[in-house]
Amino acid sequence: MDFLYTYETLKLEFPLVEPEEAKFVLLGVPFDGTTSFKPGTRFGPTLIRHATLNLESYILDYDIDIAGLPIADIGDIAVIAGDAKKTAERVRETIEELKRVNPEAIPITLGGEHSITLGPVEALNPASYVVFDAHLDLRDQYEDNPYSHACVARRISELGVNEAMFGIRSGTKEEVEYAEENGIAWVHARDYDFDAFVELVKPLPEPVYLSIDIDVFDLSLVPSTGTPEAGGLAFWDIIEAIEWLAENKKIAGFDIMEVAGTELGDVTALTAAKLLFYFIGAMGKGP
Repeated sequence: MDFLYTYETLKLEFPLVEPEEAKFVLLGVPFDGTTSFKPGTRFGPTLIRHATLNLESYILDYDIDIAGLPIADIGDIAVIAGDAKKTAERVRETIEELKRVNPEAIPITLGGEHSITLGPVEALNPASYVVFDAHLDLRDQYEDNPYSHACVARRISELGVNEAMFGIRSGTKEEVEYAEENGIAWVHARDYDFDAFVELVKPLPEPVYLSIDIDVFDLSLVPSTGTPEAGGLAFWDIIEAIEWLAENKKIAGFDIMEVAGTELGDVTALTAAKLLFYFIGAMGKGP
């Protein structure tokens, strides 16, 4: 099927299926209109897809070859430069269009900056939002823009979605107070462990939308990201959480955001590509 806002670009080099037949549907959003420190997230979807060329599709841990799973890649959104709100609306409309023809599909959005996550969340209407991020992203406005990447969790909270955040190590006092007043649970990166994750996520209602801001990782894994922060999590911390979610919760959608840079084969993109493969593998192998 053709989508209103998408265009052809570099895609996964897998035996791809049509979106109507897919369990996993990839969508790129090459947008960095509100990036506030290091630009380049517009190149994220291409960098991640290119980095997958370096990876084996067979996942040793799961004894599964994800190249044999029903995966579609519908290309990238034609973003509206400088307008995060309208670009997120295009993402929302595209995913709504996908779900009309394939209600069982799990959309996987490759960013692009984190402001874009509002689009798939609005389209999928999950009960809960689980995010791994260095930042709280609970500002009401940033640089006079309520749709900045620094505001995305606030906008999602206002939709009435339950939220749990992990790997946090940056935020304002006002954001912390907003989280406390609105029952938003978060775990500092220094305090993160698997038990803390399960304790907060286990009671959350389903379905769950899972978002990974790549800056949640230790900087050695992700040197090219828009707002880097020292003191992040390890790769296997996130994989262990994904595995638990895949086995215990219904996942409505997934994204990887804030991959930046201009060099093919960048370490950050390689980290994101491996993360993408593990998510598909964990979901594909079943409980």
